[in-house]
Amino acid sequence: MTDTLTGPAGQHAEQTPEYPMARADRCPFDPPPALSGLQDQGPLTKVRIWDGSTPWMVTRYADQRALLVDPRVSADTRHENFPHQSESLKARREMGRTFINMDDPEHARLRRMVTGPFAIKRVETMRPAIQRIVDDLIDGMLAGPKPADLVQAFALPVPSMVICELLGVPYEDHDFFQTRSRVLISRKSATDVVLTAQREVIDYLDELVGRKLAEPADDLLSKLAAEQVATGELTRRELANMGFLLLVAGHETTANMIALGTLALLENPDQLAILRESRDPKLIAGAVEELLRYLHIVHSARRRVALEDIEVGGQTIRAGEAIMLPGEIANRDAEVFTDPDRLDVTRDARRHVAFGFGPHQCLGQPLARVELQVVYSTLYRRIPTLKLATDVDRVPFKHDGLVYGVYELPVSW
Repeated sequence: MTDTLTGPAGQHAEQTPEYPMARADRCPFDPPPALSGLQDQGPLTKVRIWDGSTPWMVTRYADQRALLVDPRVSADTRHENFPHQSESLKARREMGRTFINMDDPEHARLRRMVTGPFAIKRVETMRPAIQRIVDDLIDGMLAGPKPADLVQAFALPVPSMVICELLGVPYEDHDFFQTRSRVLISRKSATDVVLTAQREVIDYLDELVGRKLAEPADDLLSKLAAEQVATGELTRRELANMGFLLLVAGHETTANMIALGTLALLENPDQLAILRESRDPKLIAGAVEELLRYLHIVHSARRRVALEDIEVGGQTIRAGEAIMLPGEIANRDAEVFTDPDRLDVTRDARRHVAFGFGPHQCLGQPLARVELQVVYSTLYRRIPTLKLATDVDRVPFKHDGLVYGVYELPVSW
């Protein structure tokens, strides 16, 4: 592959589009128009990222799913051609690798250590506790001033409380890890600031693991400390790194999904009415899947490297070349989802790739689903007059983050 011909026939270096791309101002829930345009052009093209490299962009749903289960495709971030999201994230991964950035068998060995607590049956036993958290936070909102910021009053506390309870992290320390988490997921954060924030959270968790070894409780960190650290399978620092991944991912993604999903429903009142008036668990579960498809908040593309030559759409990705798989356009592929740009909470959207696919699909998806099912079945029923307290074009969206959402969401009732 030459430097001049970087994509389909006729696409030269100076024509290679930059990624990430900007969303349209008046279409905050849709993928960037230029990204959707690449899907219209063909299944495979090249894009240019922050470091000047030009990875392959795979635009179609079927091709993305096929590559996500292909053993010739690597998630190992140590590969010299791995298409990191930013300089700071590259440095973060060098500081502390987690199993999501590894290949099997190392990936599978570490992932198995934490699979049990996130299994569907185990998570279902948490539903009553999640319901109490949601109801208590709604009680607090109703008793407080109006308008309220749904992000701070509700969307962020729900998953933070749940993941803290599961891991055994004191929730009273939430300001500490939430503040640093905001730094970690922003593409604008300077590398030294990001590394400091990551180190501080991992140091905090390392110390907490030490306390769990001395005084175990009924939580995941205590269980892993006893089963893995005490037996020498993991070091304390390795468990702290694993805890870091679960803590940050466990609250940031779901918090953004709660707030952004609420805004999308407020902007589609007919769909909100269906959800608010239903008591059917299947419809509510289906609505969660549709919102995950429609919004797809992890909008920085899944990133991989080809280990062997792979043919996609009649073109060849050579061994060693980087690959980008943007799920937000896979979830809007008209070959898979009829009228894909329309939000329809009655749609069967279970085939979406919001959680990925294959061996690296999101470990915490059963927990996220239950949290969202409880939230979407409760919030609008208990506050039926919930409304946006500002114009939608004044809502600050997270265009600069690795996870898409809103910084705040003023609501009233």
